[in-house]
Amino acid sequence: MDENLDEEINFTFDTQLLIEGENLDEEAIRDYFDKNFEGDCLLVVGYSELIKIHFHTNEPWKVLEYCSSLGEIYDIVVENMPRQALGLEG
Repeated sequence: MDENLDEEINFTFDTQLLIEGENLDEEAIRDYFDKNFEGDCLLVVGYSELIKIHFHTNEPWKVLEYCSSLGEIYDIVVENMPRQALGLEG
């Protein structure tokens, strides 16, 4: 097991969810993330009524709060990546 695990993972929580709404804009959502959240591995894909978000962050609650302002959020997964890397429940 790698003892430098904490140094390799800069953002603890793998945050994934779906947003269902109207007139959702992938580019506007991506820009909001870029300007307002620290993290990496951002994925924003979908269409005007359904968007999939994938993002690594240390503050998943902020991501959930923002996304819930855009529409209904569901299929929410927040996993602790360092715990997973150690073989523990994420």
